[in-house]
Amino acid sequence: MEVEASAINAAPTRRRVITAPFRNQRSRLRIEPRVETCQCGYMKKVSDDPLSEDRDGFRFRGDCPAIDLAATLQGRLKPAPRELLATPDDLDRWLVSAGLIGSRPGADEDDLRLARTLREAIFTLAGNVLEGALDAGAVEALNRIAAMPAAIPALRTDGGVAIEPSASGLLSTLAREAIHLFGSENAARLRQCEAPACTIFFVDMSRSGDRRWCSMAACGNKAKVAEFRRRKREVDGGKSRLPTKP
Repeated sequence: MEVEASAINAAPTRRRVITAPFRNQRSRLRIEPRVETCQCGYMKKVSDDPLSEDRDGFRFRGDCPAIDLAATLQGRLKPAPRELLATPDDLDRWLVSAGLIGSRPGADEDDLRLARTLREAIFTLAGNVLEGALDAGAVEALNRIAAMPAAIPALRTDGGVAIEPSASGLLSTLAREAIHLFGSENAARLRQCEAPACTIFFVDMSRSGDRRWCSMAACGNKAKVAEFRRRKREVDGGKSRLPTKP
């Protein structure tokens, strides 16, 4: 039975992920933004060109394609969140922008519904995977999509890898990636941006494991500016209370 996205997380709430100390610093999650990963991550990058974290109207700040999918519903804390996957064409654009395939696979309405269901399952599980109580509906949806035929890679004579242009296959690949993330000790690297209005999750790949923002250029910079202004007001307020010379 198909689980609708709305049934998984009808009213998203703000979750603050509390992480545990890393048990093994060497067991780093080896997921790159432009990599197709399936179980052991055998798929090659589509391109070695550096990518910006915001491109083609989407945000890729999670350091993991499966986690990035959850960011396609913006403003989750607002009364009317912004749907970035409004049409099958939007899904095609996201799959290409995520670096999962070089050309649009030709998604249809069924693929769009599948993508939204997977997205909400990933968002829900990212919020509670560290709490030890996983949402049953989200788990069922994730496992069901992962059990579908995944994107098929083919070795080219030039040594490159061609990916089958199947939107549903790519979504299945993402679901499998999410399972290997959530079901391993690397789940301890999951974070949620500390900006009050941001709900973006990311995988903290920093050596110190203390990354706080989905993006230093965006939420991190806003926080620094806000803190600077707060301190300046305190200093200016203290000066105004100083007694004046007679």
